[in-house]
Amino acid sequence: MAGPPRLALAAVAIIILVAVGAAYLVFFKRGSGVGPPPLPGYLEGVEKIIEVSSPVFSEGSRIPARYTCDGEDVSPPLRVEGVPEGAESLVVVVYDPDAPRGWFTHWILYDVPATVNEVPEAVPPEPLVEGLGAQGVNDFGRLGYGGPCPPRGLGAHRYVVLVIALDTPSLNLPPGAALEDVETAMAGRIIGYGYTYFTYSR
Repeated sequence: MAGPPRLALAAVAIIILVAVGAAYLVFFKRGSGVGPPPLPGYLEGVEKIIEVSSPVFSEGSRIPARYTCDGEDVSPPLRVEGVPEGAESLVVVVYDPDAPRGWFTHWILYDVPATVNEVPEAVPPEPLVEGLGAQGVNDFGRLGYGGPCPPRGLGAHRYVVLVIALDTPSLNLPPGAALEDVETAMAGRIIGYGYTYFTYSR
């Protein structure tokens, strides 16, 4: 007579394990770290014309720890080429599409002069950076760049360095803007973009 209750308990245990596993995948999912990353929907129909690169990583490679929370946590140097004619400013956004709870923004730099073809290493976390532009607040809640710091043991994450060309010299936003405000201000102004990406795991 003890058989059925034990089977019932086993069934309940299996259901609980399945539910816990599903919750784990939802809230602590493993980043894929493989293949081209997803891009924001507002870039659909916009020409990918800008070439973005860096002397410290090749596209899809692992970034040195210096540029992460395990190192000095400074921004990597970037090169920007092929900015389209008619562009008056650039926006730089670095984000992690593999973050456990959705896309995570690591850096927002806007009102960058369209003539800029190099972003130096270790841009200081200041509201306005001479010769570069204004910085927004990242998803760490801090101004400027915040390097990769993914959960330990959950695989590699991809980090996208997106450069967007605009037909306006300024978004007319104060320093410290959130990504949502920057995206709203860019609407109807985008004339080209480019990106590269790197990976990191802990």
